[in-house]
Amino acid sequence: MMMFTPTTPYVPGTYAKKRPEAEKVAAQYAREWENRRQKLLQKKGAPTEIPPCICFSRKVGVGALEVADILARKLHLRVADREILEHMSIETQLDRETIKFYDELYPGKTVELSALLFGKKSFQMDDYLRNLASAVYSLATLGSTIFVGRGTHLILPRERVLAVRFICSDTFRIERLASLLNVGRDEAVKTLAKIDREQQAFFRKAFGKKDAPAVEFDLVVNFDHLGDPRLASDLVARCFRKKFGAEAE
Repeated sequence: MMMFTPTTPYVPGTYAKKRPEAEKVAAQYAREWENRRQKLLQKKGAPTEIPPCICFSRKVGVGALEVADILARKLHLRVADREILEHMSIETQLDRETIKFYDELYPGKTVELSALLFGKKSFQMDDYLRNLASAVYSLATLGSTIFVGRGTHLILPRERVLAVRFICSDTFRIERLASLLNVGRDEAVKTLAKIDREQQAFFRKAFGKKDAPAVEFDLVVNFDHLGDPRLASDLVARCFRKKFGAEAE
């Protein structure tokens, strides 16, 4: 199984490592679950319950991806971040394969998910959200995965997810982004404002939500008071193992 994990040691306060290209990682994941799909289709009554997964929700800039990479090394899991999910949700060839896999394993899940997210309102899930859901389910079916962003805790079965929300003040995000990008504070403020608007627009369109209330999550980590990504990863790992027991080993 391909692991999207760091290849260099983590140095506190310096997180600018080059990540694998999303296109290459998404293509590798696609090959993995196509092999998995073929094996499942050969078995009658194959189990369709997904392994336990970890879903990170955050405002961009808090450092969730840094925690995910440290945690992936600790638990030997794959990471599917926004970039990978976006690629798998938009690329036509991958769309066809992920949707095919998703519909075969989870017939009727699209309707069920739509009803869960939008209640009894008359609503047809748009192509992007349907593609996103199929990509998320397909990756989750391969094995326990750390998902970062895109509201994945709202897509996967809640009982199979450890949902974690990372929060911090705008000051923390601004200072962190300015340092990482080596830009001035004003430029960091403008960049984060643009990213926040895009994120808010996505959640309104995809899930009809304005925010992410704490009650949606198993664990909320405030980086203003717990700023060490290694400590955060230790907490998440402990919660994951406690919640899912032997399945998380």
